[in-house]
Amino acid sequence: MEKRVVVTGLGAITPIGKTAPEFWEGIKQGKCGIDKITAFDPSDFKVKLAGEIKEYDPEQYFDHRDAKRLDKYVQYAIIASREAWKDSKLDKETENMERVGVLIGSGIGGVETIEEENRKCVEKGPDRVSPMYIPKAILNMATGNVAIELGAKGESLTIVTACATGTHCIGDAYRMIKHGYQDVVVTGGTEASITKLSVSGFMNMKALSKSEDKNRASIPFDKERNGFVMSEGAAVLILEELEHAKKRGAKIYAEIVGYAATSDAYHITSPLPDGNGGARAMKLAIEDAKIKPEQITYINAHGTSTHLNDSCETKAIKTALGEEISKKVLVSSTKSNTGHMLGAAGAIEAIVCIKAIQDSFVPPTINYKVPDEECDLDIVPNKGRNVEIEYAMSNSLGFGGHNCSVVIKKYN
Repeated sequence: MEKRVVVTGLGAITPIGKTAPEFWEGIKQGKCGIDKITAFDPSDFKVKLAGEIKEYDPEQYFDHRDAKRLDKYVQYAIIASREAWKDSKLDKETENMERVGVLIGSGIGGVETIEEENRKCVEKGPDRVSPMYIPKAILNMATGNVAIELGAKGESLTIVTACATGTHCIGDAYRMIKHGYQDVVVTGGTEASITKLSVSGFMNMKALSKSEDKNRASIPFDKERNGFVMSEGAAVLILEELEHAKKRGAKIYAEIVGYAATSDAYHITSPLPDGNGGARAMKLAIEDAKIKPEQITYINAHGTSTHLNDSCETKAIKTALGEEISKKVLVSSTKSNTGHMLGAAGAIEAIVCIKAIQDSFVPPTINYKVPDEECDLDIVPNKGRNVEIEYAMSNSLGFGGHNCSVVIKKYN
């Protein structure tokens, strides 16, 4: 028999708040976390803005030794996981930790460490490369270190699907519990890629906005959009089997009821022009949730602020829901607030959906000015709305043609 899956803990560290409640308050206030790059000197770069974690000091969270041996993307994952675990009130002493899994992904992983150690190797020779280089940099170490921190001895996995990573992790965690493999899964995404090399790579493929106005850089669905803004942070959810959660008297935020993933099989960076891959993911997720398209009140769009993504996702939503329903559904992109957190984006946007359901509040797409006839959905421009939401959906798309959608329901 299939199990029901609920959310019992939330954790986040983002450019607009260093905890999940701070982040959500920033969303409700229409806060923009984009500003001038401080991680390095961007004087020689055409791109000047990013969504950085402000005033971040690792030694506020870790002792000196751990702060040195953990890449920043791993640090962010641990910080968000600690908060989510504490929020869930799960107890390591009484919980069967062999039934607790961890599934946290990253789009890029420890690129800061890779850059630093490569520089040492080139400039000072191979003997100067840190013995911690590999365990700091590799992509499974967010999951591995969180499992060690929490003592989670169940399935320990990492998914890497570029900007779809966070949603894929949540979706597969949902399936682990739904089909009885785990009682609890700590899941989400993390990213810390505001580095010279990463920004150069995205910049030279012309993916990033060159705007120097922080309020006109990440502008999803706006006709003047010209690229996304790279951002950093992490978001982690505690997913739990319903009866397990009820038995311990857990606070339940929402229920995960549907998930699906598809592939465009088309191009390494561009989505299918007609949005068919994204549309199929949405349709299948709605079918998995056993609901009708008209029951979706709110969609948190992938909405990256690139011309192709926003226009193709608009077509995908119309195809998945139908023309009439797509005129009524509320669609916003909170990347207008945070920038694009890459592998963490799907996880933080799932938290947006959960809090939107809980507070009956649809967040706006901020800094929107110039309508685009290609993106003619109700994108909730600039001002949020108080709306009762029973079902919300979060979409994520990733380089490589990855598409995924998760459907979240108000818990009754």
